[in-house]
Order: sequence, then C-alpha cells, then structure tokens
Amino acid sequence: MPDPLHTDPLHTDALYDELLDIALEAARRAGALLRDGRPADLGVAATKTSPIDVVTEMDIAAEKLITGFIGERRPDDGFLGEEGASVEGTSGIRWVIDPVDGTVNYLYGLPAWAVSIAAERDGEVVVGVVAAPMRGETYQAVLGRGAFNNGERLRHRPAPPLSEALLGTGFSYLADRRAAQAEVVRTLLPQVRDIRRGGSAAIDLCDVACGRLDAYYERGLNPWDLAAGALIAREAGALTGGRPGRAVGHELTLAASPALFAQLQPILDELGAWHD
Repeated sequence: MPDPLHTDPLHTDALYDELLDIALEAARRAGALLRDGRPADLGVAATKTSPIDVVTEMDIAAEKLITGFIGERRPDDGFLGEEGASVEGTSGIRWVIDPVDGTVNYLYGLPAWAVSIAAERDGEVVVGVVAAPMRGETYQAVLGRGAFNNGERLRHRPAPPLSEALLGTGFSYLADRRAAQAEVVRTLLPQVRDIRRGGSAAIDLCDVACGRLDAYYERGLNPWDLAAGALIAREAGALTGGRPGRAVGHELTLAASPALFAQLQPILDELGAWHD
C-alpha cells in the first residue's frame, strides 16, 4: 500500500505547515531566552575543535529549550543538534538545530548571532527558520514555497560583475585551516568588491537570500550551520553547492545568484577553498 505521507499532497502541506509553526515558535522562544537571559558575566562553558571554538551555558540552555519544545509536540522525531542532541527518531522527520549560530559573537556581545532550526523529511530539508533577535528579523522557508523575512518575500540580488560582487565568508577555528583560508582570501579579494566576515553562517546565507550579500562561501560547515540558511537562500532563488557537481557540505558551501555562482564555483575550486 502506498505511504499516504508521501502521496497525499494535502497531507504533505499540512505536515509542512505544522513543522514550520513549531520551528518558528521554538526559534522565537530560544531567541528570547538568549536575548533577554544573557548574563553580564557570560563565560565559556566548554570548547570543541580548539580552545577558541567555544560553547557557552546559554548555547546549552537554548538547545535544551528547543529540543524539549519540539519533543513535546512531535515525540517520534529525530534530532541533530550542535550541542549534542542526537536522537534517531521513527517518523522520518529530523530536526537539525544550531541554538546559537555565531557563539563567539554572542559571547562578546556582538549582534550577529542567530537561532537556526531546520526540519528534514527523509533526509531532505523541507523547512528552515533562522531567527536573528538582535536584528528583529526571522527568516523562513518551506520547500517549494519561497523564502520570507518577517512576512516579506525574499529575492536574491541580481548578479553583478565579479569585480563588483560583495562576498561573505567565514574562518575555521583550526589554525592550519585558517591559514589556508587566508590564502584563498588573499587571492580572491583583489578580484571582487570586498569580502565580509560576519561570524554566523546562518545569517550570511540569509543575507544572500535578501540581497545584502551577492555571494557567500565557506569551508568546514556542519549540517546545523547550513541546513536552514541554505534552504532559505535556495527558496529566494539563489544556487547553493560545493565543489562542481557536489552539494553544500563540510568540504565547501557556496551560495550566490545563478550567474555569479557559475563564475565563483570554478575560481574557488581552483584556489583550493575546499581543502586545507
């Protein structure tokens, strides 16, 4: 017998509506906790890949809030969270969560941080929400329905000539990888308008979606860094990918308008932006 979850479009629409509503409310609650509950003496609770790759107590509290809220409403779903949430689930839905994307910004009191929540259905991202409380903005997308910021439909910026393109990027917290990334920037910078380093991959991807950046690239992203933002960028009309013929991922993530994507992807590949 066919699976009605996969063959009934009304069921799919209702499911995606439910997932979006849950993601929006979970992101709103976590964003309020992080914005209003940040202690003045916030410190590092743990480190990850290096001594400068940090976790704060608020990262942990926000992930607990998100997984608890979602788990009460959809107890059979799976989870993958940056701060350790890992549940297999049995429903075919998995939530990919970064409770604070831009933790170092958050630690220092800089505003460029976000809550990123994506829902995958059988491995494909179908819902993405990125809440940036210090901007007062919430970005959202559902597969096939477009992308929005505070209810306003998003559209990527038309591709400029490469020499006039404003790029975003990010850097690893591993010293050897940072050195390789610096070499890519050294070569690429004279070819473009400028390069920005914002400190939050989720926000950078949303900035491509809303036209504040012409393109964004980075090596070393994890699923929770990019799942929601990449869907939002695609639903705003941008292309996303890695090396030629490959999807976004840890090796390389690139998001840009189609014409600019076609120019940048081979350049980044040739410069070795995908390896250390």
